Amino acid sequence: MTNNDVLRRIRYTFNYNDEKMMAIFASAGLEVTREQISNWLKKDDDSELVNCGDTQLATFLNGLINEKRGKKPGAQAIPEKRINNNIILTKLKIAFNLKSEDIIELFAKENLKVSKPELSAFSRKPDHKHYRECKDQFLRNFLQGLDHLYHVKRRAKAQAAKEGAEQAQKDTPKTNYGTAKPNASKIYVNPNIKPVEKAKTDRKVLKLKPEQIWGKDK
Repeated sequence: MTNNDVLRRIRYTFNYNDEKMMAIFASAGLEVTREQISNWLKKDDDSELVNCGDTQLATFLNGLINEKRGKKPGAQAIPEKRINNNIILTKLKIAFNLKSEDIIELFAKENLKVSKPELSAFSRKPDHKHYRECKDQFLRNFLQGLDHLYHVKRRAKAQAAKEGAEQAQKDTPKTNYGTAKPNASKIYVNPNIKPVEKAKTDRKVLKLKPEQIWGKDK
């Protein structure tokens, strides 16, 4: 696996945008640009792909530890100039606070059996007699196990939030005021009151012209 592969997989698993990736780098003491992030994350067959160096990936993983575990007081850890799968695995183990049992379970879900002594061998120094190199297959399955684990947690969290919103909507009392209009009371008509009809009369009204009343001028 390449450093670019590791960077891409972590970004995908946690759905980090460019700003978040830049912030993780910055927390470990390295300022990077959006263009750099974009070039590191391009596909392997893209002509604009730029290889992510060992120091750059080591810095990102140190920043990821700060992100997940909290930044410790004091000087920031110096990133390694040369890293390998063993160092990457160890840094990820620290970042996600994983115990040996957790990692064994992750591998088991990827149909890969790993024992505690094997995991311990990955964390030993290269000059130790029980040191064992972490092959790409192990690291790839570990990253895939992380992806499955955290994607499941995100889906569960999203589903819980959705169900909570739906329940809150059900619990909210509904009010229906129809199509009431402002000042409707002023124009309200009681349907139980019968309209009053005007009394009819046969009385005739005599209409006279002014000259008939006052007489004609002589």
